[in-house]
Amino acid sequence: LTGSRDRDMLHLHHSWTPNIDRLAEDGVKLTQHISAASLCTPSRAAFLTGRYPVRSGMVSSIGYRVLQWTGASGGLPTNETTFAKILKEKGYATGLVGKWHLGLNCESASDHCHHPLHHGFDHFYGMPFSLMGDCAHWELSEKRVNLEQKLNFLFQVLALVALTLVAGKLTHLIPVSWTPVIWSALWAVLLLSGSYFVGALIVHADCLLMRNHTITEQPMRFQKTTPLILQEVASFLKRNKHGPFLLFVSFLHVHIPLITMENFLGKSLHGLYGDNVEEMDWMVGQILDTLDMEGLTNSTLIYFTSDHGGSLENQLGRTQYGGWNGIYKGGKGMGGWEGGIRVPGIFRWPGVLPAGQVIGEPTSLMDVFPTVVQLAGGEVPQDRVICTVKNLLALVLNSQHSDHGSVHFVSWEGTTWKVHFVTPVFQPEGAGACYGRKVCPCFGEKVLHHDPPLLFDLSRDPSETHVLTSASEPVFYQVMERVQRAVREHQRTLSPVPLQLDRLGNIWRPWLQPCCGPFPLCWCLREDGPQ
Repeated sequence: LTGSRDRDMLHLHHSWTPNIDRLAEDGVKLTQHISAASLCTPSRAAFLTGRYPVRSGMVSSIGYRVLQWTGASGGLPTNETTFAKILKEKGYATGLVGKWHLGLNCESASDHCHHPLHHGFDHFYGMPFSLMGDCAHWELSEKRVNLEQKLNFLFQVLALVALTLVAGKLTHLIPVSWTPVIWSALWAVLLLSGSYFVGALIVHADCLLMRNHTITEQPMRFQKTTPLILQEVASFLKRNKHGPFLLFVSFLHVHIPLITMENFLGKSLHGLYGDNVEEMDWMVGQILDTLDMEGLTNSTLIYFTSDHGGSLENQLGRTQYGGWNGIYKGGKGMGGWEGGIRVPGIFRWPGVLPAGQVIGEPTSLMDVFPTVVQLAGGEVPQDRVICTVKNLLALVLNSQHSDHGSVHFVSWEGTTWKVHFVTPVFQPEGAGACYGRKVCPCFGEKVLHHDPPLLFDLSRDPSETHVLTSASEPVFYQVMERVQRAVREHQRTLSPVPLQLDRLGNIWRPWLQPCCGPFPLCWCLREDGPQ
């Protein structure tokens, strides 16, 4: 046993992600694979529907670019069609295990209008929201620290008001009854209590596990979560191995607070982030082993990707907790910079797809929609704009390059051109991210509008360091015209839809809060799971 562990350790140090590497070696790598957004909620919406998030309303006009609460009313609209819904209609068993983060309820805590089961999945086990630093009371906080500061400020204001009224009353300088004194003091005590308990309230409100419509853990027991996820994946595969199935495994890794099992802590040379990545890679290996044991390997198409790039602002001191994006500029939440939207793309299907092939032309997470729909014998919806018709399997099998355009890039005559109309202002000046903020803004004073747009040749300059101009690039105007034409066509086909991430749909509403007891006593453990 000792020798076996030593070999595993040497193997992991030699190859940080041996199981993901094995997927890539046995399958096809997409080296210019692009997400539709640089943040999770809109990117996931686009992935599932094949439509840019602006078409489904999974955007905001005020800066809320992801869903902020489980108990908010925003989410993937019920009239959207996911590839899971189409595959279910074609007789596939459909399951989602892991993170959802596309909304839950609309009008009551039990209507589940945005729930995965209302979007084509037969089975769901996981987080209806997302893992956050606040789930573990981290210093890297999404909401808790800001809310504590606001509540403390209001407490101080009301406490000062109460003390002033008391002093004025006792000295007869302020003719006032005791009623406003008592009320201001009571409110001050409530605000102080709120600032003290808000962290625990967030943990209970957002950090929970559900099986279908039933809450199983509130709050989650993090050291049990990874075994529970793997157990659920194995159970789904065993139940459905004799028929067609679609299983979407949406890892909670590698997102702060980087919850990692004890046997992976300290193993990586890259700190806690590396530990968490290695644990995720081990999970990939466990899933591949299950497919082998159930005789499903040769009949199963596997797709591996990420919804966006690494989060550069997630750092404390010199320790990076949000990952890194190599040669690519920018990261999570930074508009269209490659570091935020260029993600891994791997397909594996033994005996069908050629092992070791590399596809370098631009592809999108949205391309998965027509790919799996056509593979299952379904039809892409004709009653709405689908933002891609590219079948990735046909691309891989035919190995043919295609000239095409999008709203921010053009692949033309073997060259991939990229334009930026708006970019965030990095802080401090000269930095490669918006340090001091949770994420870069996408509008207002902290962004730059470019006229003419910034142009890059990604084929020669994937790091986006050399801005091309009409003086330095002979086909500058032709490229700009093709991109502008794509933008005009995109805008022409947009229809007004409710914005799901605006303030009205993105504030916490107590009556929408999922709770496994009488609100606000939201605590339960209904499934003990693996020991």
